[in-house]
Amino acid sequence: MRTEHIFLLAVLVTGVLLYQRWGEAPIEHGPGVLVAEDPIQETVGASEFQYDDYTMTRRARFELRARVLSRRDYRFDAGADLVPVDLALGWGPMSDQAILDRISVSQSGRWFHLRWDHPGPLSDDVAMRHSGNMHIIPGNPTVEDQLTQVREGHVVWLSGHLVDARRADGYHWNTSLSRTDTGGGSCELFYVERALVERIGEGS
Repeated sequence: MRTEHIFLLAVLVTGVLLYQRWGEAPIEHGPGVLVAEDPIQETVGASEFQYDDYTMTRRARFELRARVLSRRDYRFDAGADLVPVDLALGWGPMSDQAILDRISVSQSGRWFHLRWDHPGPLSDDVAMRHSGNMHIIPGNPTVEDQLTQVREGHVVWLSGHLVDARRADGYHWNTSLSRTDTGGGSCELFYVERALVERIGEGS
């Protein structure tokens, strides 16, 4: 390969990598609460519908506006065909940059972790009541497209239902219905029917 071709290829690859890193970079915000409102949850009569190989049971109507604290995509675990992405979301004090600057947020193995040095910026109880790890099921192609755009720091609005899911082979996955529980089974299984990614701070 001629030297100039190698150089042009290196420039092209570098440009693609820089563009990808920019597209995945967190959205930065100044101090202050970005999302004041709490999630809205309304109990509904249990009703079923089919989603690919799953029978889904609606447990509650659910809607929230929240800051994305972290996202984690899944492709190879047992639930990846149902839930391709988990979003760690925060509202109230957990959407305030001044608070988040003192908290480490991470996701792994479908779990959501918060860590901070003591004394922390919030009590454990307040931090957990204003954040959650949502297992996101895209309800339609429009929602799926919106989810591809989501990155850390975005403010998102999501609406749909909290659901339980089961397959004919016995596999099942149930949602939490509480913002105060912790440990196994405390995450929401969220079938999202409408989604909006807000562009607050994206130009910064």
